[in-house]
Amino acid sequence: MSQIQLTTGERKVHRAEAHHLDPVVMIGNDGLTAAVIKETDAALNAHGLIKIRVLGDDRTAREAMYTQLAEELSAAQIQHIGKLLVLWRPQPEKAKTVDEDRMPGPRDFKVLKYSSRGGQRPEVKTLRVLGNQRLTPGGQIKRAKPKQKSIKKRQAD
Repeated sequence: MSQIQLTTGERKVHRAEAHHLDPVVMIGNDGLTAAVIKETDAALNAHGLIKIRVLGDDRTAREAMYTQLAEELSAAQIQHIGKLLVLWRPQPEKAKTVDEDRMPGPRDFKVLKYSSRGGQRPEVKTLRVLGNQRLTPGGQIKRAKPKQKSIKKRQAD
């Protein structure tokens, strides 16, 4: 896999976004292990933009880890300052399942009732309308569908 190439403007925007982030992944003295790569991949999938803290003092080893992570995870190198590395990868689209049987939830409406005498403030009421109800122009709540009778009551009629 190859790493993502960004323009300087895009890199600048991501660097500004990463400024307030805390490191999500820590690389210890063992270096870049399979577990660290797996955690970095999971963090990139979850967040997209992450900071990584490297605890080793060797700068060349940190640079090698930085390029290796970017290559293996197909991520863009954003910033490398001291022991902090910043990587970015676009987050994958999350598939949303549409539940066709789902009914609409309650909605809140504000109803204004004007006074018969002029010059007074209108009375404001907040009404909660459920999924099987509707609001009339007069501010009344009506059922959208007539109430179903039970089988026993239908047989009795």
